Amino acid sequence: MLTVNDLSLSIQKVPILDGVALSIAEGETVGLIGRNGAGKTTLMRAIMGLIDRESGELIFKGRKLHAEKAHARAGLGIGYLPEDRRLVPHFTVEENILVPLWASKKTADLSRLKWVYDLMPEIGRFADRKALTLSGGQQKLVALARALVVGTDLLLLDEPFEGVAPALAQHLMEVISSLKDENLSVLISESDYTHSKEVVDKVYVIERGSINQMENINE
Repeated sequence: MLTVNDLSLSIQKVPILDGVALSIAEGETVGLIGRNGAGKTTLMRAIMGLIDRESGELIFKGRKLHAEKAHARAGLGIGYLPEDRRLVPHFTVEENILVPLWASKKTADLSRLKWVYDLMPEIGRFADRKALTLSGGQQKLVALARALVVGTDLLLLDEPFEGVAPALAQHLMEVISSLKDENLSVLISESDYTHSKEVVDKVYVIERGSINQMENINE
């Protein structure tokens, strides 16, 4: 589904990623583990085209993803949950969920939206509320719903459990675990795999912008 080959980039001339390589197969859930500042968020932002690479390749379903404009990547079937959620405060929950469809100029798939509401019924119950009225945990759920509505093939989840109560973290993990039935490919970043260990198929460890090892969890 996704292959990252020898990816390197710098921000303001400071090297951040150095020869990063990883792969995610169709239907596979992969962990990206590293301390704060290790390069997890930068890697996800590079995959989404929000940061320009200096060298290396991003191959998605056999096509050169790095050749695609950033705003077009959601339309390719890639959903992204950023660490800081990035909701539009004065938009309703449903408007926030539909933003990536509007950005990619795709007609809203109401069946996909209904599927998201069925998967997380609490989202449907406050669909008409403004995002700014939600708790941090509720906003995290909305950001996940936004990623899911376009992420028909690949989901990038950057620190989805950070800053949420244990009960909500468990609920998020249950939702993510259920995605295996949908044959979605998922990349989850965490500082460790406390939450995701039971669902990931393999884990990449990133340190100082480099992938140092890969562990097969199920072996």
